[in-house]
Amino acid sequence: MAKTKKIRFKESIGLDIGNHSIKMVHLKKTHHGYKLLNCESLPTIPDGVEPVLSDLSSDRFAPILTQLIKMMKLKPKKIKHLVSSIGGDNTSIKQIKTIFLPEEELESALFFEAKKHLPISGSEMNLDYQVLNVEEKTNNMNILLASSTKSLLTEHTNILNNAGLTPGIVDLESLAAANSYVINNEEEDGVYIILNIGAFNTNMIIFSPTSKFFARDISYGGFNITKDIMKSQKLNYPEAESYKIEHGIVDKEEKKEESSIVALDITEKNTIELITQEVKRSLRFYIKEAGNSDFRKILLVGGSAYTKGLSEYLNQQLKIECEVFNPFLNLEDSDRPGTTNDPQFAVALGLAMRPE
Repeated sequence: MAKTKKIRFKESIGLDIGNHSIKMVHLKKTHHGYKLLNCESLPTIPDGVEPVLSDLSSDRFAPILTQLIKMMKLKPKKIKHLVSSIGGDNTSIKQIKTIFLPEEELESALFFEAKKHLPISGSEMNLDYQVLNVEEKTNNMNILLASSTKSLLTEHTNILNNAGLTPGIVDLESLAAANSYVINNEEEDGVYIILNIGAFNTNMIIFSPTSKFFARDISYGGFNITKDIMKSQKLNYPEAESYKIEHGIVDKEEKKEESSIVALDITEKNTIELITQEVKRSLRFYIKEAGNSDFRKILLVGGSAYTKGLSEYLNQQLKIECEVFNPFLNLEDSDRPGTTNDPQFAVALGLAMRPE
C-alpha cells in the first residue's frame, strides 16, 4: 500500500466498476485530509432481474458509466486524476521477500520471481510491485507483487474509453479496499481483516502495519445469499431480494432466545457458512505464513455488508470483533444532505485517495 508516497493531486476520481453496480467518488485534497465533493452509484443489472454471471457482458458498463458521469456533473476531458480498479480471478497479489537488488535490476528479476508466486502465465502477465521495506539485519526486501492479465486490462481500458474517459492509474480492488481504511485512519498495531462482499464474490484482505499483506477471493457473495433464501423460503428472485433486505440472514421465525440462520434446515452448508469456513481457513494459513494471530477487527464493506445478522454471526463464529465499515467517517463534508455512508463505496474511496 502506497501510504508513504507524497500525494500531489488536488482533486481525484475513484471509480469502482463492479458486476452489480458502478461506484464513483470525487474527492478534494485538503490540508487536514480529504473533502468529499460527491459520490454516486448506478446498478448494472436491472432491479428484480435474476442475474446469470456467464451471460453478463462487459458491454453493458460503458453506457451506465456515461450516465453516472452525467449524474456526477463531471466533464470527462477535465478529469486530471482518475484511479480505477480491476479484480477477480484474473488478478493476483502477494507479498514476498527477496535479497536486496538495486532498482535497475529489480524489475526484471521480479518478473521471473513473480511467475513462482502468482497464478498467471508469464506471456499474459501485467506486473507491478512496491518495495514495502528493507530489513536492517538481513538487508532483505519485502515486496508487494500485483499482477493481472493483459486481456483484463485491455477490456477495462476499452470500457473507460467508450465512456469518454482517459484511463489513469489502475489499481487492484484489494489494495483500494485496504487503503480506504489505512489512509483515512490512524495506524494501530494488530492485524485487520476486510471482507468486501460483492454480488458474486467476497474479496478477503488481511493487513497490518507490521505484518504480511494477504488477499484472496471467495467465490460466494450477496447473490448466493439470495439463492439460499429462494430455496429455503420457496420464493422467486425479487421476493427473495426483498426478504433479504428486510430479514437478512436471520430467519423471520427466529425465537429471541435462539440463534437462527437462514437455510439451516438445508442439508448442505449455506453461503454464510461457506464464507465463514473459507475465512477460517485463510486465517489459519495467515497465522502459519506470517506468524501473527493478533486479529483486532473484521471490517465489512461492499454491497452486502449491511445484511442483517451478518456481522453478529461472523463475530460469534470467528471470535473476532466485526463491524460494518463506514469509509466516509473521517472525511470533511461527508455528512452533508444526500450523501450516504454506504460501505459499498469503500473501494472507490480507496482509489480516490490513492497517492500518485
